[in-house]
Amino acid sequence: MEAPALDPEIARFVDLLRDRWAQYPPLSGVSPSKARRIADLVRAPFASGGPAMASITERRLCLADGALKIRVYDPGLAHPAPLMLYFHGGGFMMCSLDTHDRLMREYAAAGRFLVVGVDYPLAPEARYPVALDRSVGLVDWLLAGGAESIGGDPARMAAGGDSAGGNLSLALALRLRDRGQPDVLSCLLLNYGGFTGRCSDAAEARFGGPGSVMDRAEVEFFLSNYLGDGRVHIDDPYACPIAADFAGLPPAFLVIPECDILSEQSHAVAAGIRAAGGQADDKVYPGAAHSFLEAMSMAGIAREAVADGANWVAQWLAPNKQGTNDR
Repeated sequence: MEAPALDPEIARFVDLLRDRWAQYPPLSGVSPSKARRIADLVRAPFASGGPAMASITERRLCLADGALKIRVYDPGLAHPAPLMLYFHGGGFMMCSLDTHDRLMREYAAAGRFLVVGVDYPLAPEARYPVALDRSVGLVDWLLAGGAESIGGDPARMAAGGDSAGGNLSLALALRLRDRGQPDVLSCLLLNYGGFTGRCSDAAEARFGGPGSVMDRAEVEFFLSNYLGDGRVHIDDPYACPIAADFAGLPPAFLVIPECDILSEQSHAVAAGIRAAGGQADDKVYPGAAHSFLEAMSMAGIAREAVADGANWVAQWLAPNKQGTNDR
């Protein structure tokens, strides 16, 4: 089966990405630090701009298992305000708060909630489960008075992310549920998450290969950096959440680009949550590719997806929604 055509504006975005990546050596052949510098340079044109915030503040936290930097985007809200933790994508090993600055601004402005960007430790220097453990530590800090210190309401808290960040968001919800805190997160925003390293032959044939934003070899490369060469955690549901028991999770909204090798994983997670009795809303964006949310400055479908996600999260963070989730 042939792959559907890319949306024309997304096709231009993909061409620009491809042209910029082509100026540098393959990531697999350079050091992690150089890979990060390359990723920052490639994505720089798409990270700038966006709505002005009333305030943007950074905090360096000393958590039980190590330091963590957060960046709080406040569009000008009365405090305490609802908040969404946001975990950037980048294959667990690259990208940053800066590469996703515009995206977090857009969510804060459109949803009228605080966005707390999480500068989680990157692989391979910090392999699984370091980033996830640090994220759980962040939630503990927020619940212990940290939320109020940044103007947030810990009773109205969401988690979201794209690609690797979608993985971390879902894994965080699983960890909280399994330690007896299923209601800490009001909802999840899962943007084209990478929930396993196993991509089907059909997905690779349709959406991988030369010219794609991401193919199976790249998925495997990123996951091996995150899990380690032996990939002993490939069936660990906190590392690869597609293998998880989805019962008792918060409501989730899955943003699914039609032309993405990972789209099958989002469909599987949505179906799994619903089969377990939970709520999973999803929307397929025709002609969109992996990373398409970063094309906000040039693609209407990216702006549509950001607005959809922000509005969906805002509904679940509204005061009248609290305590209404039957999990």
